[in-house]
Amino acid sequence: ILNSLYITSALLERLSTRCCKRQIVVGICAMMKKSKSKPMTQILERLCKFDYIDVVIFPEEVILEEPVEKWPLCDCLISFHSKGFPLDKAVEYTKLRNPLLINDLNMQYFIQDRREVYRILQEEGIDLPRYAVLNRDPDNPEECNLVEGEDHVEVNGEGFPKPFVEKPVCAEDHNVYIYYPTSAGGGSQRLFRKIGSRSSVYSPESSVRKTGSYIYEEFMPTDGTDVKVYTVGPDYAHAEARKSPALDGKVERDSEGKEIRYPVMLTAMEKLVARKVCLAFKQTVCGFDLLRANGHSFVCDVNGFSFVKNSMKYYDDCAKVLGNMVMRELAPQLHIPWSIPMEAEDIPIVPTTSGTMMELRCVIAIIRHGDRTPKQKMKMEVRHPLFFELFEKYGGYKSGKLKLKKPKQLQEVLDIARLLLDELGQHNDCEIEEKKSKLEQLKTVLEMYGHFSGINRKVQLTYLRNGQPKASSEEEDSKKDGPSLLLVLKWGGELTPAGRVQAEELGRAFRCMYPGGQGDYAGFPGCGLLRLHSTYRHDLKIYASDEGRVQMTAAAFAKGLLALEGELTPILVQMVKSANMNGLLDSDSDSLTDCQQKVKARLHEIMQKDQEFTMQDYEKLAPTGSPSLVNSMKIIENPVKTCDKVYTLIQSLTSQIRKRLEDPKSADLQLYHSETLELMLQRWSKLERDFRMKNGRYDISKIPDIYDCIKYDSQHNASLGLEDTLELFRLSCALADIIIPQEYGISKAEKLDIAQAYCVPLMKKIQLDLQRTHEDEAVNKLHPLYSRGVMSPGRHVRTRLYFTSESHVHSLLSMFRYGGLLNEEKDQQWKQAMDYLSAVTELNYMTQIVIMLYEDNNKDPSSEERFHVELHFSPGVKGCEDEENVPLGFGFRPASSEPNQGSLEDLSQDQPDQALPVSEPINIQRRSPMIRNRKTGSMEVQNNCIGANVITMLRFEGLSMVPSIYPLETLHNSLSLKQVDEFLNTVCESSSEAHAKTMKGESTLMFLLFGSAGFFALRPLRLSEPDISLQSSAASVLLWI
Repeated sequence: ILNSLYITSALLERLSTRCCKRQIVVGICAMMKKSKSKPMTQILERLCKFDYIDVVIFPEEVILEEPVEKWPLCDCLISFHSKGFPLDKAVEYTKLRNPLLINDLNMQYFIQDRREVYRILQEEGIDLPRYAVLNRDPDNPEECNLVEGEDHVEVNGEGFPKPFVEKPVCAEDHNVYIYYPTSAGGGSQRLFRKIGSRSSVYSPESSVRKTGSYIYEEFMPTDGTDVKVYTVGPDYAHAEARKSPALDGKVERDSEGKEIRYPVMLTAMEKLVARKVCLAFKQTVCGFDLLRANGHSFVCDVNGFSFVKNSMKYYDDCAKVLGNMVMRELAPQLHIPWSIPMEAEDIPIVPTTSGTMMELRCVIAIIRHGDRTPKQKMKMEVRHPLFFELFEKYGGYKSGKLKLKKPKQLQEVLDIARLLLDELGQHNDCEIEEKKSKLEQLKTVLEMYGHFSGINRKVQLTYLRNGQPKASSEEEDSKKDGPSLLLVLKWGGELTPAGRVQAEELGRAFRCMYPGGQGDYAGFPGCGLLRLHSTYRHDLKIYASDEGRVQMTAAAFAKGLLALEGELTPILVQMVKSANMNGLLDSDSDSLTDCQQKVKARLHEIMQKDQEFTMQDYEKLAPTGSPSLVNSMKIIENPVKTCDKVYTLIQSLTSQIRKRLEDPKSADLQLYHSETLELMLQRWSKLERDFRMKNGRYDISKIPDIYDCIKYDSQHNASLGLEDTLELFRLSCALADIIIPQEYGISKAEKLDIAQAYCVPLMKKIQLDLQRTHEDEAVNKLHPLYSRGVMSPGRHVRTRLYFTSESHVHSLLSMFRYGGLLNEEKDQQWKQAMDYLSAVTELNYMTQIVIMLYEDNNKDPSSEERFHVELHFSPGVKGCEDEENVPLGFGFRPASSEPNQGSLEDLSQDQPDQALPVSEPINIQRRSPMIRNRKTGSMEVQNNCIGANVITMLRFEGLSMVPSIYPLETLHNSLSLKQVDEFLNTVCESSSEAHAKTMKGESTLMFLLFGSAGFFALRPLRLSEPDISLQSSAASVLLWI
């Protein structure tokens, strides 16, 4: 009892002593919702622990109703504007009492106007997106300097191509819109202040708002992540990453319903920006938004007073900084003895892997696009002056070629076609009459869908100095003198709904390759890849060629990979980088190399023989002895006889479709993806006309198109019950299994030659991706001091995804197979892998080539054992062929059978992210171990394999089934980085000679196109990008402009 009394009296004495001293009063003048919020309460509790500081919260009714003379007295004022707050009265109070201001009140007027915010940022030399201000008079909103086009706006004479951002000038108005280009699907994403779990919604509306004043600014591609920075004085900044509200509009929340954010490290430059923002706006406690794009950081918004939510360390730091600031400023004035305490600097700890575990450092995947509608093409020679004017208008004479995809351009082509058809109807002009059917087809295709989109149609024009040298199988025009243009109209080839599902499901399955992502990958948002990405430990870049189907595949894959929701357009614009430069992922299919032309000619010669294949034919057509080729040749036996059968079956098919059209019951019949019977008949009738030429021979180049169409109809339109489709599929498949792969080279030397023409730029990029993984330290990183629940903040994984077409996938695989990576005779694992690839008949939709790089931090940095490379492959979507005949692979990382590996990471227990064990070389032949789960779209994975790449059959649209995708198979899992780097060096260097050889031929080509005057007038421009080489075409060394 005595002890208790002693303690109590001692405590009372201390309290009375404190009361006798002069206390510093910190006043909190804000709306009650802000002053009583959890962050404010946590910080004020810590601030009160300073011996000489007391806190007074101004009651809301006093702030709103009482004159400032009756407000509480204070030495230091923390006051800030929010909805309903009387900022004028607060300014009046400061003039009356003159307290120390933590946040300047006059500057808060500027923060409410985005125009003033941007002006101040600009004056301070802080980077911000390119922008323009559109001020409208509310009484005359039409009178403004705004010109709106299909895919751009002009504000005060400054152009902003879509995507661009439209922000109300009032900072309190959170209705920010992002407008997307028609090439990505158009429409807009409408952002707003969070409502429940939504922060934005996609709208099909593409026109900008016509009332109100706005800031228009360039859209910055941030890979779907925003950074919010919180300063407490000029020398302290806390930064958090969150999913961009513009991505899919869904707010990610934790188990307590709070938005998920992860603190990240700021670069030295970003810390300087934080200091500048804090000082320029005179706001000690200040929040602002950073956009990290293209290697730079841009400020896009300044919010003023703002606290971090749910971070105990931040609460400690903030109270400490504010308390020390108040004491430093006011203690000397009030004669209070106080000095700033010195503390040891925090040391960030970065964990390392140990034992036989290796850390996944890099994943590179080259993926073919998903299921698409059949591609269609129509060629015609045009000579009308209107076409030449269009060619000149869009700069066609610079290179001799022009590609038109934008809605405005396609509209101009349609207008010309309509005009010429009108002239034909009125004057019966024989000059044009010969092309009437072509013009009608041009008009019909361009009028399809009722609107334009570069995703599904394009027109190519090529200058012909002396007209077409000879009539093609499609053309009947007689030879005319003088220059002409070859017009090529392409349509179809769109990604189908099934293709979107394939890509999204594969993206979901891809997560399993990352540490902590195994198990029921689709059912839990906290698996390894998602944690790596959301905590800024995942450096992800997605590239796609400029074909719409490829870009949409990439967007759908990203949606599945990162568990996004909503439309693909916002994901496409923010996450997918177009790689249509320097032949990285695009190729001009109409410009064949000499080698390819010779190979095609030889293929045509062999396939035109009306006799059974001889041993010499087998040697000529399948010199590599590929089992898939040999089996197809055995099915065909006599190529001409097989083509006869195929032609007869096509005639039967078109006849059946015509009968269906005559049947009244079929009038409103809708086929898959909104196709009609008329359009289906057009597809097959065109193939029927083009396959058999006037001379009775067959155009072998049409075989891939025939296979394409029957594969599509067998899968998607089987409900029509057309006869003999399976036989047509079987025969055209056998023919295509020869024609398609052999067009990329018959002998090994030809395959390499053609492959180099396609994919050397991509291989150089892959080489850089692998090198930069262990060289580039200037990456965005998670802040280790704030990483509660993340046990390995130092882990950093680089992912590069390249979405492309069949040509690049064939070529890249040829490079790995025949480029000398390994010797089959000396490496048994590689021999088994090559045997497996030789038995694969088709590189179908969603084919994947995956390279994975691991690092063992226990090995010496200069040792070859430090980095370990694995090569994996999947032939993509399962076809209609018999499952029993499918070649067997060896599974995914088959030697990595750790019983406890691959369990789902339990976030509630804060387990460390799992590293992956080192694999031994494959020594047994077996399939990927996989058990199908009864739940649709989900499966359980055993032995740490990526069997989850197999997608269960999903019912879609009631008309079609989404086929399964073959699992990844490991081709080799014991390569060193040095081996791979030397191989890539060799194949890329050997292509340099081919580049030099083509230059002479290309010079001759340009001379023939334009003549000497036109040729020498062209100006070559050397490329400055060191990391991406050019393909061996006209742009091999020079870009002609």
